[in-house]
Amino acid sequence: MHSLAAKESTVNATSPSEWDAEILNLLGELSAVQNDLLALLVEKRTALAAGDRQQLAPIQVREQALIDRLTSCQQHRQCLLDRAAAEGLPSDSIQSLAQQVPSANARVLRQGVDDARRRARLLQHQSLTNWVLVQRTLLHLSHVVEIIATGGRMQPTYGKGGPASAGGTLVDQAV
Repeated sequence: MHSLAAKESTVNATSPSEWDAEILNLLGELSAVQNDLLALLVEKRTALAAGDRQQLAPIQVREQALIDRLTSCQQHRQCLLDRAAAEGLPSDSIQSLAQQVPSANARVLRQGVDDARRRARLLQHQSLTNWVLVQRTLLHLSHVVEIIATGGRMQPTYGKGGPASAGGTLVDQAV
């Protein structure tokens, strides 16, 4: 009876070549999504810098599709790691799994993981750049609104100076 359980576990175990294929498949999916996202972030930054709202609308739709693809990659990754844990293999990351699985493609797997990490870091930088651009734009617009609202005359922070004029010289040319 004990040998039957051992036989069942070897029948259900994934072979090294199957792990290779599955990890390479995941890395291929991830690479495609990352490359598409990098291209989209560059396009988005260009539209943001140009202030082209009409170009931003379709970008949002494409972003959502890429989010869905990334979610699918995440689910695929989690399934692989869950199966690895069930088979007693490292399940904390794809990198540790790829290093542990005996493979004829070990170098290709390591390179694929390293490339995915580099692209992920680049995506972080591109996203941060776009975020900073948006924040700077919002700050600029806030300053413009403040100038319009105060007529360009700021109330002194300290002292007994009178309030800024209530009229908006940029809007109604009141003095």
